[in-house]
Amino acid sequence: MATAEEATAPIEVKEAELDKAKHKIEEKKPGIFRRMWAGLSIVFASKIAMVGLAIVMFWVIVAIFAPLFTPYGPLEQDWKAPNQGPSASHILGTDELGRDLWSRLIYGARVVLVLMPITENFWIPGGTAIWGVIVALIVGATLGLIGGYYGGWIDEIIMRLLDAMMAVPIILLYMIIMAALGASAVNVVIAITIVGTPGIARLVRSLTLDIRTREYIRAAETRGENPWHIMFFEILPNARGPIIIDAMLRVGYAIFAMGTLGFLGLGIPPPSPDWGSMVAKGREFILTGSPYAALWPSVAIASLVVGLNLLADGLREESMRYQ
Repeated sequence: MATAEEATAPIEVKEAELDKAKHKIEEKKPGIFRRMWAGLSIVFASKIAMVGLAIVMFWVIVAIFAPLFTPYGPLEQDWKAPNQGPSASHILGTDELGRDLWSRLIYGARVVLVLMPITENFWIPGGTAIWGVIVALIVGATLGLIGGYYGGWIDEIIMRLLDAMMAVPIILLYMIIMAALGASAVNVVIAITIVGTPGIARLVRSLTLDIRTREYIRAAETRGENPWHIMFFEILPNARGPIIIDAMLRVGYAIFAMGTLGFLGLGIPPPSPDWGSMVAKGREFILTGSPYAALWPSVAIASLVVGLNLLADGLREESMRYQ
């Protein structure tokens, strides 16, 4: 008869082999820098994405280092030079109060991409458009995962509510929300979240319906994994590609929405250098021979939105080659 030590020996050998195999798998798992480089290599492979990235990075860099790129403050006034065209002292000209347009454009990019004003003296990292898309992604992805994974009456309730929201014209929905809440950066984020959530939820739901049929999801369910673990650690990471591309497009939509709300007087209140409100004020002087106050912020909005669209389109084309 085999002794107790001889009987447990094969089990110990198997455990040692499993530990060794697990260690090898962990060694093969790419690190964070390798994964980042793999993502950047997709961008570098597309000329369209590179052009878009260059435009976006220009605005991000000048927004971050705004004090280094601007000779004046965004609120600094030169009463001797109102509504002036480009000159040596004001490279893009001035507005009706003599404020430097280049400085206001750069600090306006800060509000959009880098810093969000909570109050007049308190700002948080992350631009208003970025925060709007982030919150919309969190809410929309959660709703889409729940509806797509559970299905049934839960899915029906979520989708019908979102369909009702999507039935309202976007600009009208923005106006209703901002008119009800008031003009502020926080309320702009809330409006972007409400408007963006249905589209994100529908995208994530469709991806979830496809991914939940995969073998590794069935294996996770067989292991008895918690449904929330399956949704957020098994399904969501494998759906990140289309979600990231969609998020880039939505940042462009959010920037355009901020410009529209600012133009209508429903965006970030003055004296913040909001691009939309700059266009609204500057249009009053177009016929008097001073179009620059309306021209340059319009160019800024268009260039940043186009850059984000080019980056997203390039990434989509390259990612389709690997499928």
